[in-house]
Amino acid sequence: MFPKLLLVFFCTTIFCTSFSQQNAIDSFLSTQLKAAGENALRKADAYNTTARKFIRTDLGTSLIFSRKALEISTKEKYVSGMAMAYCNITTILERQGKIDAAFTVADSAAALVNKDTSHVVKWYYASNLGNLYRRKANYPLALQYYQQTAKIAEDNKDEKLTASSYNLLGIIYLTTNDLDRAEEFHKKSLVLRTALKDSMSMYYSYDNLGIVNRERKNYDKALEYYFKAKELVELLKDSAGISFMYNDIGAAYSFKNQTADAEKYLKASIGIRERNNELHELAYTYNYLGENYERKGDLVNAEAAIKKALSIAVAIKNNKQLIEAHESLADFFSRNKKYDSAYVYEHKYKLIKDSIIKKDQQEIIAELTTKYETEKQKTRIKEQQLEITKKNYWLAGILGGALVLMAGGYSFYKRRKLKQETRLQQEIIKQQDLSTKAVIAAEENERKRIASDLHDGVGQMMSAAKMNLSAFESELTFANEERKLAFEKIIQLVDEGCKEVRNVSHQMMPNALLKQGLASAIKEFIDKIDNSIIKVTLHTEGLNERLNSNTETVLYRVIQECVNNVIKHANANVLDIALIKDKDGIAVTIEDNGRGFDSSNKMNFEGIGLKNIISRIEYLKGNIEFDAAPGKGTLVAIHIPKV
Repeated sequence: MFPKLLLVFFCTTIFCTSFSQQNAIDSFLSTQLKAAGENALRKADAYNTTARKFIRTDLGTSLIFSRKALEISTKEKYVSGMAMAYCNITTILERQGKIDAAFTVADSAAALVNKDTSHVVKWYYASNLGNLYRRKANYPLALQYYQQTAKIAEDNKDEKLTASSYNLLGIIYLTTNDLDRAEEFHKKSLVLRTALKDSMSMYYSYDNLGIVNRERKNYDKALEYYFKAKELVELLKDSAGISFMYNDIGAAYSFKNQTADAEKYLKASIGIRERNNELHELAYTYNYLGENYERKGDLVNAEAAIKKALSIAVAIKNNKQLIEAHESLADFFSRNKKYDSAYVYEHKYKLIKDSIIKKDQQEIIAELTTKYETEKQKTRIKEQQLEITKKNYWLAGILGGALVLMAGGYSFYKRRKLKQETRLQQEIIKQQDLSTKAVIAAEENERKRIASDLHDGVGQMMSAAKMNLSAFESELTFANEERKLAFEKIIQLVDEGCKEVRNVSHQMMPNALLKQGLASAIKEFIDKIDNSIIKVTLHTEGLNERLNSNTETVLYRVIQECVNNVIKHANANVLDIALIKDKDGIAVTIEDNGRGFDSSNKMNFEGIGLKNIISRIEYLKGNIEFDAAPGKGTLVAIHIPKV
């Protein structure tokens, strides 16, 4: 009764799994296509991704999606999409046991893989060929392709594919009975997959570690790994994975002579594989079931099951399963003393094995393994050398960093010192500016005071004296005409004194500068110069608006000093003055045709007049240039930048 209930449980589980699986496929594809939008290439990728995701659990649907991806990719001439679709179809055909057809499709992929395709496509192509050659029992070629997958994954630092490559290498070494290497690779694969939290892939590693322990006849340890894997695949509802686990658990129970438990799990595995049309592993399960019947003493069912395994192996042209089925039948008939039949199957077993598995295969595999491990060792040595180089660079970097810090510290000290010196210099300049400004302001204030005293004091007194003298003239009686003329000359001298006081007062502080600005003040100043002595021209431009009072005052004094120098020393008869204001500032030129001087001789600049001119222009942050030569006149060029 219990076996029937267990079978019902298995069937119910598979039905529920199939129903939920279809919903999962529809949901996943819908999400992928939605993300792809109207882009045809991305649609092809969406179908390929969905086909690959569900390739273990629904071969039929996966094949439909792969063909759809191939159709779109071919139409769009999308090489990567076509190659991935061919890889998916190859995997599906291999799982269906259609080995020759799978090789044909793999040939189609080969023409595309080395073109513009990703490392993922190249990896699947190599893994497919490895699987196909393993089915054909060509283990050296299978090992070569599996080693190729490891190189592709490692070179691209793809940890997920690297874990899968280690899994494949573990499988091939398990197949060739190199259990130590098989266990090493499966454990390395499990470490990576655990770190990636990839439950589906972890299941493979647990399953294969179980097989390693089963081959070592450590069945309890094998079952421990199997049940860990079973727990994962049942949570994932992976029907293909469930069939694998039921197969391996059944085999382990059978080897332990727990034939009832073994039969339940093996039959459940067969049921799933036949419904899913997964023929690539089905012969193994029938073989285990036949051996289990034999252990129970049910020889009729034992022979039938093993012959079923043989017929499946023949149908799908799986050489490895063909060899194992013939070996099982030879052992079966030998144990049951049917020596004629045993001889026939033993002869076929040896004939097929010798024709397929050449005697030097183990040597080739050993050579490939040595080559692979040598390459890995070289890679490790390079990595170690790189690590040493990195450490040396780090040490050099730390030393260099320390030197840089020291240099930086010294530089910081120098910059800080320079900043302090700069600030001090700026403060000195500022104080000098303030001092110059104070001197100029004091000078101008003194000029104003003197001008005011002359005009309002001395000037008024001189005017009063003239008026009084004029009034006395009418009251005085002169002895003769000469005395009268002498008195009139005194009045005339007083009048000229009044005019001179007025002129000096205006020169010291011209009313035009105070009232109308720089241009008017300069014009008033040059209008008073006698044209018979020197002809003066003035050109002004851009001075419609008043300048800063300090600027106006300083420029007036500078121009006044320059003109007075020309009149006193140059012996010139022409003097041109230009005063222009533009966007860059104020430009002043004063040019005469006098006797000039040597402007390269610094001694000529030691006079108080030129020193005052230069200091006043520096006060305005401007610059002044003298272009002069003996006998060629003098040009004074002044520029005051815009503030």
